[in-house]
Amino acid sequence: MIGFIGGSGIYDALPLNDVREKAVSTPYGDPSAPVTIGEFGDTGTEVAFLPRHGSDHQRSPTNLPYRANIYAFKQLGVERILASNAVGSLRDELSPQTLVIPDQIFDRTNHRDATFFGDGVVVHQPFADPYCPHMVEHLHDAATDATDADTQQGGTYVCIEGPQYSTRAESEFYKAQGWDLVGMTAIPEAKLAREAEMCYATVAGVTDYDVWKADSEVTLDEVLANAAANEDAIKATVERAIETLPDERDCDCGHSLDGTVNTPPEAIPEETRDRVAPLLGDHI
Repeated sequence: MIGFIGGSGIYDALPLNDVREKAVSTPYGDPSAPVTIGEFGDTGTEVAFLPRHGSDHQRSPTNLPYRANIYAFKQLGVERILASNAVGSLRDELSPQTLVIPDQIFDRTNHRDATFFGDGVVVHQPFADPYCPHMVEHLHDAATDATDADTQQGGTYVCIEGPQYSTRAESEFYKAQGWDLVGMTAIPEAKLAREAEMCYATVAGVTDYDVWKADSEVTLDEVLANAAANEDAIKATVERAIETLPDERDCDCGHSLDGTVNTPPEAIPEETRDRVAPLLGDHI
C-alpha cells in the first residue's frame, strides 16, 4: 500500500477503483479525515489517501494531526508516502507553476509535536537527508516523463509556522541563504515518516514568489489560482510515480530506527511501550 498526503483536488482525479473509507483511531487522536483507500487502475496497487488539512480544509498548518496521520498509515501497512505541497518560491527561476522535488528542509516551526516518542523512551533519529533520496529521484523522473511543467530535482524547503505568510524581512533572509522554497507543512510530516521507517518525498507546486520581490505581496487568491493550475501536473506526476514504483524498497528508510533507541527496554513505562510498539517493533 502506498500513502498519499495532499489536497483533495489531486486525489479526486486519480484513477482509483473499489474506493472505500476507513476510520482509523490512533494513540495520537484521529487523523485529518477518514483514510480513503482504493486500487490504482488495474495495477493491483492500493493507495491510501489523507487530505492533509481535512476534508474541507478546516485545519491550520500548526494544528494538523501530523502524528495521527502518519501513525494511521503505519497501522494500515503503508511503507512509502508520496505528498504534495503548495509553496512559495525564493528564486527568480522557480516561477509559479514550477514543480520542485526538494531534498532538504530548514525547520522554522516551534509549536508542533515533532516526534512519536518521549514519555519514558528517548529516540535519537538521524535526519541529515530528510527525504528518501530514491523517492526524490523517482518523483522527479515521473514529473519529467509525465508533464510539460518546468521541474527541478533537489532544493531546500523552509518550513515556517504559519498560518501567516512571511514578513518581507524573513523572506529576504531565506532567499539570502540560497534556499529555494517556503511552505508550512513539511515539518513534522517528514520527521514522523522517518521515525515510522517510511519512505517519504513530496512534489511541491510553486504558487507565488513569497514577498522578497520588490512590492510583491502574497494573496490567497493568487495561491489558490496557481495551486489549481498545478493540479494537473501534480496529478500526472503522482500517477506516473505510482505506476512505476518498484515493488521492493532499495533504501535505508525501512531500517531508520536501527541503533536510535537510547532507553533500555526494561526502563520504558508499560503505557509508553504499548503506544510505540507498532513503531519500534523489534527495536525494544
